[in-house]
Amino acid sequence: MDNKAAGKVSDSLLNYETIKYFGNELHEGSTYETTLLKYQKKALKAASSMSALNFGQNAIFSMGLMMIMYLTLRNVKAGLATVGDLVLVNGLLFQLSVPLNFIGWVYQEVKQAFIDMEAMFELRDTKPEINDDPNAVAYVPSKDGTTIEFDELEFAYDATEATPAGGAKLLHEEQLTKRRPILKKTSFTIPQGKTVAIVGASGSGKSTLLRLLYRFYTPDTGSIRIGGKDISVFTTESVRRAIAVVPQDTVLFNDSIGYNIHYGNLNASWEDVIEAAKKAHLHDIIMRLPNQYNTVVGERGLKMSGGEKQRVSLARAILKKSPILLCDEPTSSLDSQTELEIMNNLKEIGKDEEKTCVIIAHRLSTVQDCDLIVVMDGGRVVEQGTHDELIRRGGRYSQLLAFQRNLDDTDTIEEDTKQEVLVNGS
Repeated sequence: MDNKAAGKVSDSLLNYETIKYFGNELHEGSTYETTLLKYQKKALKAASSMSALNFGQNAIFSMGLMMIMYLTLRNVKAGLATVGDLVLVNGLLFQLSVPLNFIGWVYQEVKQAFIDMEAMFELRDTKPEINDDPNAVAYVPSKDGTTIEFDELEFAYDATEATPAGGAKLLHEEQLTKRRPILKKTSFTIPQGKTVAIVGASGSGKSTLLRLLYRFYTPDTGSIRIGGKDISVFTTESVRRAIAVVPQDTVLFNDSIGYNIHYGNLNASWEDVIEAAKKAHLHDIIMRLPNQYNTVVGERGLKMSGGEKQRVSLARAILKKSPILLCDEPTSSLDSQTELEIMNNLKEIGKDEEKTCVIIAHRLSTVQDCDLIVVMDGGRVVEQGTHDELIRRGGRYSQLLAFQRNLDDTDTIEEDTKQEVLVNGS
Protein backbone atom coordinates (compact mmCIF):
# COMPACT_ATOMS: atom_id res chain seq x y z
CA MET A 1 0.00 0.00 0.00
CA ASP A 2 2.93 2.32 0.66
CA ASN A 3 4.25 1.65 -2.86
CA LYS A 4 0.81 2.33 -4.35
CA ALA A 5 0.53 5.64 -2.50
CA ALA A 6 4.00 6.69 -3.69
CA GLY A 7 3.14 5.67 -7.26
CA LYS A 8 -0.04 7.75 -7.16
CA VAL A 9 1.92 10.81 -6.04
CA SER A 10 4.46 10.37 -8.85
CA ASP A 11 1.74 9.93 -11.47
CA SER A 12 -0.14 13.03 -10.30
CA LEU A 13 2.98 15.20 -10.21
CA LEU A 14 4.17 14.11 -13.66
CA ASN A 15 0.76 14.90 -15.13
CA TYR A 16 0.07 18.06 -13.15
CA GLU A 17 -0.70 20.07 -16.28
CA THR A 18 -3.52 17.68 -17.26
CA ILE A 19 -4.91 17.92 -13.73
CA LYS A 20 -4.89 21.71 -13.92
CA TYR A 21 -6.42 21.74 -17.41
CA PHE A 22 -9.51 19.90 -16.20
CA GLY A 23 -9.62 21.21 -12.62
CA ASN A 24 -9.41 17.76 -11.03
CA GLU A 25 -7.25 18.68 -8.04
CA LEU A 26 -9.95 17.57 -5.60
CA HIS A 27 -10.35 14.25 -7.41
CA GLU A 28 -6.61 13.57 -7.30
CA GLY A 29 -6.49 14.55 -3.64
CA SER A 30 -9.45 12.29 -2.88
CA THR A 31 -7.89 9.36 -4.73
CA TYR A 32 -4.60 9.85 -2.91
CA GLU A 33 -6.42 10.14 0.41
CA THR A 34 -8.25 6.85 -0.26
CA THR A 35 -4.93 5.14 -0.92
CA LEU A 36 -3.42 6.70 2.21
CA LEU A 37 -6.36 5.54 4.34
CA LYS A 38 -5.83 1.97 3.13
CA TYR A 39 -2.14 2.30 3.93
CA GLN A 40 -3.01 3.79 7.33
CA LYS A 41 -5.32 0.86 8.10
CA LYS A 42 -2.64 -1.69 7.23
CA ALA A 43 0.06 0.28 9.07
CA LEU A 44 -2.07 0.54 12.23
CA LYS A 45 -2.78 -3.17 12.08
CA ALA A 46 0.93 -3.93 11.78
CA ALA A 47 1.79 -1.51 14.59
CA SER A 48 -0.94 -2.95 16.83
CA SER A 49 0.23 -6.51 16.29
CA MET A 50 3.81 -5.46 16.94
CA SER A 51 2.81 -3.67 20.12
CA ALA A 52 0.84 -6.71 21.29
CA LEU A 53 3.84 -8.93 20.59
CA ASN A 54 6.21 -6.64 22.48
CA PHE A 55 3.78 -6.30 25.37
CA GLY A 56 3.38 -10.06 25.60
CA GLN A 57 7.12 -10.62 25.53
CA ASN A 58 7.78 -8.01 28.20
CA ALA A 59 4.93 -9.30 30.38
CA ILE A 60 6.19 -12.88 30.22
CA PHE A 61 9.75 -11.80 30.88
CA SER A 62 8.79 -9.54 33.76
CA MET A 63 6.63 -12.22 35.41
CA GLY A 64 9.34 -14.82 34.96
CA LEU A 65 11.97 -12.48 36.38
CA MET A 66 9.83 -11.73 39.42
CA MET A 67 9.10 -15.40 40.11
CA ILE A 68 12.70 -16.58 39.69
CA MET A 69 14.12 -13.69 41.76
CA TYR A 70 11.55 -14.46 44.45
CA LEU A 71 12.52 -18.18 44.51
CA THR A 72 16.24 -17.32 44.58
CA LEU A 73 15.79 -14.84 47.43
CA ARG A 74 13.86 -17.48 49.37
CA ASN A 75 16.71 -19.97 48.85
CA VAL A 76 19.24 -17.33 49.95
CA LYS A 77 17.19 -16.75 53.11
CA ALA A 78 17.03 -20.53 53.74
CA GLY A 79 20.80 -20.82 53.24
CA LEU A 80 20.44 -22.92 50.10
CA ALA A 81 21.91 -20.18 47.85
CA THR A 82 24.29 -17.24 48.09
CA VAL A 83 24.08 -13.63 46.98
CA GLY A 84 26.38 -14.57 44.10
CA ASP A 85 23.75 -17.05 42.93
CA LEU A 86 21.23 -14.21 42.92
CA VAL A 87 23.54 -12.09 40.74
CA LEU A 88 24.19 -15.08 38.44
CA VAL A 89 20.49 -15.77 37.93
CA ASN A 90 19.82 -12.08 37.25
CA GLY A 91 22.61 -11.95 34.62
CA LEU A 92 21.42 -15.11 32.89
CA LEU A 93 17.90 -13.77 32.66
CA PHE A 94 19.04 -10.50 31.08
CA GLN A 95 21.18 -12.42 28.55
CA LEU A 96 18.05 -14.34 27.61
CA SER A 97 15.80 -11.27 27.44
CA VAL A 98 17.89 -9.29 24.96
CA PRO A 99 17.46 -11.82 22.08
CA LEU A 100 13.79 -12.21 22.99
CA ASN A 101 13.24 -8.45 22.59
CA PHE A 102 14.53 -8.73 19.00
CA ILE A 103 12.08 -11.44 18.01
CA GLY A 104 9.44 -8.93 16.83
CA TRP A 105 11.90 -6.89 14.81
CA VAL A 106 13.49 -9.99 13.28
CA TYR A 107 10.09 -11.41 12.33
CA GLN A 108 9.14 -8.18 10.58
CA GLU A 109 12.41 -8.05 8.63
CA VAL A 110 12.19 -11.72 7.65
CA LYS A 111 8.60 -11.27 6.50
CA GLN A 112 9.57 -8.24 4.38
CA ALA A 113 12.52 -10.17 2.96
CA PHE A 114 10.22 -13.01 1.88
CA ILE A 115 7.89 -10.52 0.17
CA ASP A 116 10.83 -8.92 -1.67
CA MET A 117 12.22 -12.34 -2.61
CA GLU A 118 8.85 -13.42 -3.98
CA ALA A 119 8.69 -10.30 -6.16
CA MET A 120 12.28 -10.84 -7.30
CA PHE A 121 11.69 -14.48 -8.27
CA GLU A 122 8.48 -13.52 -10.06
CA LEU A 123 10.44 -10.95 -12.05
CA ARG A 124 13.18 -13.46 -12.84
CA ASP A 125 10.61 -16.03 -13.98
CA THR A 126 9.00 -13.53 -16.37
CA LYS A 127 9.83 -14.56 -19.91
CA PRO A 128 10.38 -11.69 -22.37
CA GLU A 129 8.38 -11.89 -25.59
CA ILE A 130 11.42 -10.96 -27.68
CA ASN A 131 14.22 -13.52 -27.33
CA ASP A 132 17.32 -13.72 -29.48
CA ASP A 133 17.96 -17.04 -31.15
CA PRO A 134 21.02 -18.82 -29.67
CA ASN A 135 22.59 -18.72 -33.13
CA ALA A 136 21.70 -15.08 -33.81
CA VAL A 137 24.43 -12.96 -35.40
CA ALA A 138 25.10 -9.23 -35.30
CA TYR A 139 23.46 -7.14 -37.99
CA VAL A 140 26.06 -5.28 -40.10
CA PRO A 141 24.34 -2.74 -42.39
CA SER A 142 27.31 -2.32 -44.72
CA LYS A 143 27.40 -6.08 -45.39
CA ASP A 144 23.75 -7.12 -45.11
CA GLY A 145 22.21 -4.00 -46.65
CA THR A 146 19.29 -1.90 -45.40
CA THR A 147 16.46 -2.97 -47.70
CA ILE A 148 13.41 -3.62 -45.49
CA GLU A 149 10.68 -6.08 -46.51
CA PHE A 150 7.35 -6.62 -44.77
CA ASP A 151 5.87 -9.92 -45.91
CA GLU A 152 2.26 -10.94 -45.15
CA LEU A 153 2.36 -9.40 -41.66
CA GLU A 154 -0.49 -9.99 -39.26
CA PHE A 155 -0.51 -8.56 -35.75
CA ALA A 156 -3.01 -7.87 -32.97
CA TYR A 157 -2.54 -6.27 -29.58
CA ASP A 158 -3.47 -8.29 -26.50
CA ALA A 159 -6.77 -7.35 -24.90
CA THR A 160 -6.77 -5.44 -21.61
CA GLU A 161 -9.47 -4.34 -19.23
CA ALA A 162 -9.64 -1.45 -16.78
CA THR A 163 -9.10 -2.15 -13.09
CA PRO A 164 -10.98 -0.35 -10.28
CA ALA A 165 -7.83 1.65 -9.56
CA GLY A 166 -7.94 3.11 -13.06
CA GLY A 167 -5.12 1.01 -14.50
CA ALA A 168 -5.28 -1.89 -16.91
CA LYS A 169 -4.56 -5.58 -16.62
CA LEU A 170 -3.98 -8.31 -19.16
CA LEU A 171 -6.93 -10.63 -19.70
CA HIS A 172 -6.58 -14.38 -19.19
CA GLU A 173 -5.64 -16.52 -22.18
CA GLU A 174 -9.19 -17.78 -22.66
CA GLN A 175 -10.36 -14.17 -22.91
CA LEU A 176 -7.80 -13.14 -25.54
CA THR A 177 -10.10 -14.19 -28.36
CA LYS A 178 -11.24 -10.55 -28.48
CA ARG A 179 -7.80 -9.25 -29.47
CA ARG A 180 -7.63 -6.01 -31.42
CA PRO A 181 -6.29 -6.77 -34.91
CA ILE A 182 -4.06 -4.08 -36.41
CA LEU A 183 -2.18 -5.50 -39.41
CA LYS A 184 -3.83 -7.81 -41.95
CA LYS A 185 -1.61 -9.44 -44.61
CA THR A 186 0.56 -6.32 -44.88
CA SER A 187 3.29 -6.55 -47.52
CA PHE A 188 5.59 -3.96 -49.11
CA THR A 189 9.30 -3.22 -49.58
CA ILE A 190 11.41 -0.23 -48.52
CA PRO A 191 14.42 -0.12 -50.90
CA GLN A 192 17.88 0.67 -49.58
CA GLY A 193 18.86 4.33 -49.75
CA LYS A 194 15.31 5.50 -50.46
CA THR A 195 12.95 7.77 -48.57
CA VAL A 196 9.60 6.04 -48.11
CA ALA A 197 6.48 7.62 -46.62
CA ILE A 198 3.72 5.59 -44.97
CA VAL A 199 0.41 7.42 -44.92
CA GLY A 200 -3.15 6.60 -43.97
CA ALA A 201 -5.87 7.29 -41.45
CA SER A 202 -5.28 6.97 -37.71
CA GLY A 203 -5.41 3.37 -36.53
CA SER A 204 -4.38 1.89 -39.88
CA GLY A 205 -1.22 0.33 -38.40
CA LYS A 206 1.49 2.77 -39.46
CA SER A 207 3.18 3.16 -36.06
CA THR A 208 2.77 -0.56 -35.35
CA LEU A 209 4.98 -1.33 -38.34
CA LEU A 210 7.80 0.69 -36.79
CA ARG A 211 7.37 -1.02 -33.42
CA LEU A 212 7.61 -4.42 -35.08
CA LEU A 213 10.68 -3.35 -37.03
CA TYR A 214 12.32 -2.09 -33.84
CA ARG A 215 11.45 -5.47 -32.25
CA PHE A 216 9.22 -4.18 -29.48
CA TYR A 217 6.79 -6.88 -30.61
CA THR A 218 6.85 -10.06 -32.69
CA PRO A 219 4.37 -10.39 -35.56
CA ASP A 220 1.70 -13.08 -35.17
CA THR A 221 2.32 -14.33 -38.70
CA GLY A 222 4.48 -13.20 -41.59
CA SER A 223 8.04 -11.95 -41.48
CA ILE A 224 10.20 -8.83 -41.55
CA ARG A 225 13.43 -9.01 -43.55
CA ILE A 226 16.42 -6.67 -43.57
CA GLY A 227 18.92 -7.13 -46.36
CA GLY A 228 17.07 -10.24 -47.51
CA LYS A 229 17.36 -12.00 -44.14
CA ASP A 230 14.66 -12.48 -41.53
CA ILE A 231 15.08 -9.99 -38.71
CA SER A 232 15.00 -12.84 -36.16
CA VAL A 233 18.41 -14.15 -37.32
CA PHE A 234 20.03 -10.95 -36.02
CA THR A 235 20.52 -9.95 -32.39
CA THR A 236 18.01 -7.40 -31.15
CA GLU A 237 20.75 -5.09 -29.87
CA SER A 238 22.52 -4.92 -33.24
CA VAL A 239 19.27 -4.20 -35.12
CA ARG A 240 18.31 -1.41 -32.73
CA ARG A 241 21.80 0.06 -32.94
CA ALA A 242 21.36 0.43 -36.69
CA ILE A 243 18.04 2.28 -36.37
CA ALA A 244 17.47 5.87 -35.25
CA VAL A 245 13.92 6.78 -34.25
CA VAL A 246 12.04 10.06 -34.04
CA PRO A 247 9.02 9.00 -31.94
CA GLN A 248 5.56 10.50 -32.07
CA ASP A 249 5.59 11.29 -28.33
CA THR A 250 8.91 12.81 -27.29
CA VAL A 251 9.97 12.37 -23.66
CA LEU A 252 13.10 14.16 -22.43
CA PHE A 253 15.31 13.69 -19.39
CA ASN A 254 15.24 16.30 -16.64
CA ASP A 255 18.64 17.59 -17.71
CA SER A 256 20.10 20.13 -20.11
CA ILE A 257 19.16 20.45 -23.77
CA GLY A 258 22.72 19.58 -24.72
CA TYR A 259 22.57 16.36 -22.69
CA ASN A 260 19.27 15.33 -24.27
CA ILE A 261 20.69 15.81 -27.79
CA HIS A 262 23.98 14.14 -26.86
CA TYR A 263 22.00 11.15 -25.57
CA GLY A 264 21.53 10.04 -29.18
CA ASN A 265 25.23 9.17 -29.34
CA LEU A 266 27.21 9.57 -26.12
CA ASN A 267 30.46 9.00 -28.04
CA ALA A 268 29.86 11.95 -30.37
CA SER A 269 31.85 15.16 -30.02
CA TRP A 270 30.30 18.44 -28.92
CA GLU A 271 30.75 19.79 -32.45
CA ASP A 272 28.61 16.94 -33.73
CA VAL A 273 25.93 17.82 -31.17
CA ILE A 274 25.83 21.41 -32.40
CA GLU A 275 25.74 20.27 -36.04
CA ALA A 276 22.79 17.95 -35.30
CA ALA A 277 20.97 20.82 -33.57
CA LYS A 278 21.52 23.00 -36.64
CA LYS A 279 20.12 20.34 -38.97
CA ALA A 280 17.05 20.12 -36.74
CA HIS A 281 16.69 23.96 -36.83
CA LEU A 282 17.15 24.08 -33.06
CA HIS A 283 20.55 25.77 -32.70
CA ASP A 284 19.28 29.35 -33.11
CA ILE A 285 16.53 28.78 -30.53
CA ILE A 286 19.04 27.34 -28.05
CA MET A 287 21.46 30.24 -28.49
CA ARG A 288 18.70 32.71 -27.53
CA LEU A 289 18.24 30.99 -24.15
CA PRO A 290 20.09 32.43 -21.10
CA ASN A 291 22.03 29.20 -20.46
CA GLN A 292 22.02 28.06 -24.08
CA TYR A 293 22.89 24.33 -24.29
CA ASN A 294 22.98 24.09 -20.48
CA THR A 295 19.31 25.05 -20.15
CA VAL A 296 17.42 22.44 -18.10
CA VAL A 297 14.27 21.17 -19.86
CA GLY A 298 12.37 20.00 -16.74
CA GLU A 299 10.77 16.65 -16.06
CA ARG A 300 9.73 14.99 -19.33
CA GLY A 301 10.65 18.26 -21.06
CA LEU A 302 7.79 20.25 -19.55
CA LYS A 303 9.70 23.54 -19.85
CA MET A 304 9.84 23.22 -23.64
CA SER A 305 7.11 23.60 -26.23
CA GLY A 306 5.89 20.63 -28.24
CA GLY A 307 7.72 21.84 -31.33
CA GLU A 308 10.99 22.34 -29.45
CA LYS A 309 10.80 18.86 -27.95
CA GLN A 310 10.20 17.41 -31.40
CA ARG A 311 13.27 19.20 -32.73
CA VAL A 312 15.36 17.83 -29.85
CA SER A 313 14.13 14.34 -30.73
CA LEU A 314 15.01 14.89 -34.38
CA ALA A 315 18.49 16.22 -33.50
CA ARG A 316 19.05 13.20 -31.26
CA ALA A 317 18.17 10.83 -34.10
CA ILE A 318 20.40 12.70 -36.55
CA LEU A 319 23.30 12.51 -34.09
CA LYS A 320 23.00 8.71 -33.87
CA LYS A 321 24.01 8.52 -37.55
CA SER A 322 22.30 5.20 -38.09
CA PRO A 323 21.80 3.80 -41.61
CA ILE A 324 18.04 3.46 -41.01
CA LEU A 325 15.98 6.43 -39.86
CA LEU A 326 12.39 5.95 -38.66
CA CYS A 327 10.25 9.07 -38.23
CA ASP A 328 6.82 8.72 -36.65
CA GLU A 329 5.05 12.04 -37.28
CA PRO A 330 8.34 14.03 -36.96
CA THR A 331 6.69 17.41 -37.63
CA SER A 332 3.26 17.07 -36.00
CA SER A 333 3.97 19.85 -33.47
CA LEU A 334 5.76 22.28 -35.80
CA ASP A 335 4.60 25.33 -37.73
CA SER A 336 4.32 25.11 -41.51
CA GLN A 337 7.60 26.94 -42.27
CA THR A 338 9.70 24.86 -39.87
CA GLU A 339 7.89 21.71 -40.99
CA LEU A 340 8.91 22.39 -44.58
CA GLU A 341 12.53 23.08 -43.61
CA ILE A 342 12.85 19.91 -41.52
CA MET A 343 11.19 17.76 -44.18
CA ASN A 344 13.71 19.12 -46.69
CA ASN A 345 16.51 18.13 -44.30
CA LEU A 346 15.03 14.65 -43.93
CA LYS A 347 14.85 14.31 -47.69
CA GLU A 348 18.50 15.40 -47.96
CA ILE A 349 19.43 12.75 -45.38
CA GLY A 350 17.44 10.21 -47.38
CA LYS A 351 19.39 11.02 -50.56
CA ASP A 352 22.42 9.30 -49.06
CA GLU A 353 22.72 5.94 -50.81
CA GLU A 354 23.52 4.29 -47.48
CA LYS A 355 20.60 5.88 -45.61
CA THR A 356 17.13 4.34 -45.63
CA CYS A 357 14.50 6.74 -44.34
CA VAL A 358 10.94 5.82 -43.34
CA ILE A 359 8.50 8.64 -42.59
CA ILE A 360 5.02 8.30 -41.14
CA ALA A 361 2.98 11.41 -41.86
CA HIS A 362 -0.60 12.65 -41.81
CA ARG A 363 0.06 15.82 -43.80
CA LEU A 364 0.47 14.50 -47.33
CA SER A 365 1.89 17.77 -48.61
CA THR A 366 5.13 17.08 -46.69
CA VAL A 367 5.85 13.70 -48.32
CA GLN A 368 5.02 14.34 -51.97
CA ASP A 369 8.71 14.28 -52.98
CA CYS A 370 9.44 10.91 -51.33
CA ASP A 371 10.75 8.09 -53.52
CA LEU A 372 7.82 5.87 -52.55
CA ILE A 373 4.50 6.47 -50.79
CA VAL A 374 2.72 3.52 -49.16
CA VAL A 375 -0.98 4.08 -48.42
CA MET A 376 -2.50 1.99 -45.62
CA ASP A 377 -6.15 1.54 -44.73
CA GLY A 378 -7.60 -0.86 -42.17
CA GLY A 379 -4.26 -2.58 -41.57
CA ARG A 380 -3.67 -3.30 -45.26
CA VAL A 381 -1.57 -1.70 -48.00
CA VAL A 382 -4.10 -0.43 -50.51
CA GLU A 383 -1.76 1.59 -52.74
CA GLN A 384 1.90 2.32 -53.26
CA GLY A 385 3.88 4.38 -55.71
CA THR A 386 5.17 7.91 -56.25
CA HIS A 387 2.98 10.96 -55.72
CA ASP A 388 2.28 11.39 -59.43
CA GLU A 389 1.49 7.70 -59.92
CA LEU A 390 -0.97 7.68 -57.04
CA ILE A 391 -2.67 10.84 -58.27
CA ARG A 392 -3.18 9.29 -61.71
CA ARG A 393 -4.79 6.22 -60.16
CA GLY A 394 -7.37 8.33 -58.35
CA GLY A 395 -7.60 5.94 -55.42
CA ARG A 396 -7.39 6.25 -51.65
CA TYR A 397 -4.36 8.58 -51.77
CA SER A 398 -6.19 11.02 -54.03
CA GLN A 399 -9.15 10.99 -51.65
CA LEU A 400 -6.97 11.77 -48.64
CA LEU A 401 -5.12 14.50 -50.52
CA ALA A 402 -8.34 16.13 -51.74
CA PHE A 403 -9.81 16.02 -48.24
CA GLN A 404 -6.74 17.71 -46.72
CA ARG A 405 -6.68 20.36 -49.42
CA ASN A 406 -10.34 21.16 -48.74
CA LEU A 407 -9.53 21.53 -45.05
CA ASP A 408 -6.59 23.81 -45.82
CA ASP A 409 -8.72 25.95 -48.16
CA THR A 410 -11.44 26.20 -45.51
CA ASP A 411 -8.91 27.28 -42.88
CA THR A 412 -7.51 29.91 -45.28
CA ILE A 413 -10.98 31.33 -46.04
CA GLU A 414 -11.85 31.47 -42.33
CA GLU A 415 -8.59 33.25 -41.54
CA ASP A 416 -9.15 35.79 -44.35
CA THR A 417 -12.71 36.39 -43.09
CA LYS A 418 -11.44 37.03 -39.57
CA GLN A 419 -8.89 39.53 -40.88
CA GLU A 420 -11.58 41.32 -42.93
CA VAL A 421 -13.90 41.54 -39.92
CA LEU A 422 -11.09 42.95 -37.81
CA VAL A 423 -10.26 45.56 -40.44
CA ASN A 424 -13.88 46.59 -40.96
CA GLY A 425 -14.51 46.63 -37.24
CA SER A 426 -11.57 48.93 -36.66
